[in-house]
Amino acid sequence: MRRRSSLPSTEPFADAGLLSPGRAGTPVEEATGDAAFVRGMLDAEAALTRAQAALGLAPASAAAAVTAAAADTGRYDARDLALRARPGGNPVIPLVADLTAAVGERDEAAAPYVHRGATSQDITDTAAMLVASRALAPVLDDLARAARALGRLAREHRTTPMAGRTLTQHAVPTTFGLKAAGWRALVLDAHDRLTAVRTALPAQLGGAAGTLAAFHAFAEASTASTASTAGAADGAGGAEGVPDLGERLIAAYAAETGLAEPGLPWHTLRTPVADLAGALAHTTGALGKIAADVLVLTRTEIGEVTEGTGGDSSAMPHKANPVRAALIAAAARQVPALASVLYGSLAAEDERPAGAWHAEWQPLREALRLAGGAARGAAELAEGLRVHPHRMRDNLDATGGLVVSERLAAALAALIGRGEARAALSRASLRAVEEGIDLDDVLAEDPALAALLPKERLRDLTDPTRYTGSAAALVDRALRRPDPPGSAL
Repeated sequence: MRRRSSLPSTEPFADAGLLSPGRAGTPVEEATGDAAFVRGMLDAEAALTRAQAALGLAPASAAAAVTAAAADTGRYDARDLALRARPGGNPVIPLVADLTAAVGERDEAAAPYVHRGATSQDITDTAAMLVASRALAPVLDDLARAARALGRLAREHRTTPMAGRTLTQHAVPTTFGLKAAGWRALVLDAHDRLTAVRTALPAQLGGAAGTLAAFHAFAEASTASTASTAGAADGAGGAEGVPDLGERLIAAYAAETGLAEPGLPWHTLRTPVADLAGALAHTTGALGKIAADVLVLTRTEIGEVTEGTGGDSSAMPHKANPVRAALIAAAARQVPALASVLYGSLAAEDERPAGAWHAEWQPLREALRLAGGAARGAAELAEGLRVHPHRMRDNLDATGGLVVSERLAAALAALIGRGEARAALSRASLRAVEEGIDLDDVLAEDPALAALLPKERLRDLTDPTRYTGSAAALVDRALRRPDPPGSAL
């Protein structure tokens, strides 16, 4: 049994998050590190022995010995396992050797029960699901934080007017409250999807080719040598009215891991991974929408919001960069590509593919990390976001009333017809832009229009704060959707 001390982050193979500041120092980073995957594999191995003991396929003493040896996580060095994984193509093989040795030191008779009946993919897949479940807990908590903060912004700025923008240009007025309510809706959607996926993450147990045949063989051999495990073998062939041994073992294994019980061994039925990939891609995309809006609104020439604590520039002392939004946007650009790898692994040949299963490991971890970092960034961004209503009003007024031309068109159409109203507004808008004159002043100089719309009426129609439609009601509607429940941890 090899024993190695933890290596410092200066080692050339250490991943200290230097190029991943979005997840550096976040809970999801620790939950998805190499040590977390080693723990997941050890937990999967211990759960397997306990499940077999529960069905009489292994002695209780073996379950206790394997569980105790697996709990001593400091004994198993991730780097050492990684180096020894190359010949067999996966880290379970060297881990099983080390765990077997550790169990043998405690109880020599228990050592043969380590990994009995399982295959490497059973342990790797189950460990991946355990890691994902544990990593998603802080992600869900951060999404809940973001949703609560965005709800407060939506309520506070329910009627705060700002320019709506389409295709980069001012469209019609909206309210910042409605924008924040929309952001919150996306966060809640992400929370719902991740919660559903997390609840459904299944254990994996199928043996060499998904038939669980080895467990039947062990049960038969045990029955032949002693009657003490006859109950375990009873019904092994799926006799009428008696649950099959494999089915009972899958149920017991899932219960021991705390994961969902799968309908079938899913070693080449990769729906759980694909569903998780989709939920992670949706989450980072939803948060990316918030980040994209913040990046626009924090531009110097717009200045409608600022991050609570902006990032420094190495060259320009005056800058306070929207760093959180930038890192969220970076995650949103990466996770869809990672998800495409995971979706591609659905096309897995035979009862264990060569390469497709292996291709999932690192993309899944990176997707979890990026989503976790983005969720933490979104929570901090939303909680610290500073809103500047005066800048919103300045920008609304920047076009001199053009932002409400839609409202004027409706008012004039009722008086002179739709075609004439559009033509008159087109002429007036062109002059307003070319000469820098407010739209209501241009319209007031048209004798025909002035007779129809007095100056006071024109001023009212061109006031952008009076043309926000159902924005406030929509905010109220959105806020009736409840915040997520308490901590997922």
